[in-house]
Amino acid sequence: MGSTSITPEQLRDSIRRKNKASKLKGRQADVLSCAEVQALLGEKPADGYRRDLLIEYLHLLNDQYHGLHERHLVALAAVMNIPMAEVYEVASFYHHFEIIKSVEVDGTLTDGAAPTLTIRVCDGLSCELAGAQALIKKLPAVLGNPSIRVMPSPCMGRCEQAPVVMVHQSAVPHATTESVQIQASAHMDRQKYIRNQAVSGVNAAYDAINNIADSGFVGLEAYQQQGGYELASRLASGQLDADSVIAAMDDSGLRGLGGAGFPTGRKWRIVRNEIAPKLMAVNIDEGEPGTFKDRTYLESDPHRFIEGMLIAALVVGVDACYIYLRDEYHDCRRMLERELAKLQANPPAALKGKLPHIELRRGAGAYICGEESAMIESIEGKRGEPRMRPPYIAQVGLFGRPTLEHNFETLYWVRDIVQKGADWFNGFGRNGRKGLRSFSVSGRVKNPGVKLAPAGITLQELVDEFCGGMLDGHNLYAYLPGGASGGIFPASLANVPLDFDTLQLHGGFIGSASVIVLSQHDKARDAALNMMRFFAHESCGQCTPCRVGTAKAAKLMEAPVWDNSTLEDLNQVMADASICGLGQAAPNPVRCVQKYFAHEISESPAGVGDDR
Repeated sequence: MGSTSITPEQLRDSIRRKNKASKLKGRQADVLSCAEVQALLGEKPADGYRRDLLIEYLHLLNDQYHGLHERHLVALAAVMNIPMAEVYEVASFYHHFEIIKSVEVDGTLTDGAAPTLTIRVCDGLSCELAGAQALIKKLPAVLGNPSIRVMPSPCMGRCEQAPVVMVHQSAVPHATTESVQIQASAHMDRQKYIRNQAVSGVNAAYDAINNIADSGFVGLEAYQQQGGYELASRLASGQLDADSVIAAMDDSGLRGLGGAGFPTGRKWRIVRNEIAPKLMAVNIDEGEPGTFKDRTYLESDPHRFIEGMLIAALVVGVDACYIYLRDEYHDCRRMLERELAKLQANPPAALKGKLPHIELRRGAGAYICGEESAMIESIEGKRGEPRMRPPYIAQVGLFGRPTLEHNFETLYWVRDIVQKGADWFNGFGRNGRKGLRSFSVSGRVKNPGVKLAPAGITLQELVDEFCGGMLDGHNLYAYLPGGASGGIFPASLANVPLDFDTLQLHGGFIGSASVIVLSQHDKARDAALNMMRFFAHESCGQCTPCRVGTAKAAKLMEAPVWDNSTLEDLNQVMADASICGLGQAAPNPVRCVQKYFAHEISESPAGVGDDR
């Protein structure tokens, strides 16, 4: 029986015919969707759309269409020439993106319904103390529109204005059902908003807080009149040498004020000695519950920070700066875009041709991106998942280059320290500590807000001298010195100095100095549960100890009497085996409650059902 042979060329022809006749797997991009995507992205560059701008492109789509329709994600992948899986995994990671699935109608896929308006109600601890949960329950019925979506949201960085609501991209401070309803109507019908005099009255507080052109705002012109950019100009022209600037940082003892506390001068020296090109990443994500100092300073004096950034860039030899700003700070973003454009268009003479490339990047609602390596992943257009270390980002950071990473406030103080001297900065302090600290204070105090105070001040001194004392009818019961991660301390520890390295002995740390004050009407266990639910919600999911541990711990903490043995097992695993600080610090509130507030979680009569 004869056999039939086939040549290689015949085999190749057969494969080509099969491929031509078959359909590619998966949903294909349609012409209309591609056109809509490209209209938002702008003209395609010769070398294609930048992969690192994927999150920025997703924001454009999300803003325009009130969500991310599946057909647009397919089209985005097509026009960027990247796998759909990459687009989907990034879009599904960030809380402020909502993927809207297509629905089949009469055999044809069509867009699913997107909300006409999204209203986010902060359920962070400070807002919860101010009645956020009641707002969440009442608003859907008050608004009376099923196309308006009301949803809880983690801390929005406006704790001094609690409770806070975001109507689309507009913050409503000290929110009530009435003020939210009016702001929602304003968004739905802008013309009606302009004509309605009652609206401006209800929103007077909001307008005052967010109007960046008011008398308290220092723009480029005013900043230069006050001597702004003279220091950066002297450095750029060679009148001031970089070594003396680093020495000033060393002598001042300035440490990273985002919470890590790494010495600033040492960090600059490390990155300066690396091989160019070098980059810089600035963290203004400020997602730690209770923290709003960066936003407060940015709203009033942005160029002091920008000059600090430029000084650091000139000293270290940075080619490009990437500013990562949390998505909740919409007004700040618009203002910063404007002020950066002014500076770049007309820089001081000595800085012409010496400004680094500057890009402003928009976060998308992920607390984990406050961690430096997760932020770098996000700037690169990826899921914000922390990197394993080593290598450290000072050697291998953004786009694989040595990277100088800084918190906003650290850079904010650079100009003053260099101009006034390290002795000026060290002239402040109490209880053996040196320097200044910006405390974000919220909770049961009369005057919440950002309080610039001596390092080493105690909680009792901070409340009494800077916050007008406790609210009427409230006595100090407990406090959180460093947001969700810093632990929960009893009133008996209100005289411990608040600074780096002073709180670890007691089971906590100062972190970003976000202080939340509780009274006898609150429970530490409720605060700890709020924080653990936050950690569970914000875990990136990359490592099992954090992903599973935080969720399991939150469930156990709902019980009237805590299973301390099981909780401690979880605490140990999370602290020892989590990749980053989120999981490692998550046990702190739990352990503090177990240590200092055992009466709240025990079987004793005083622990269950008391009125604290």
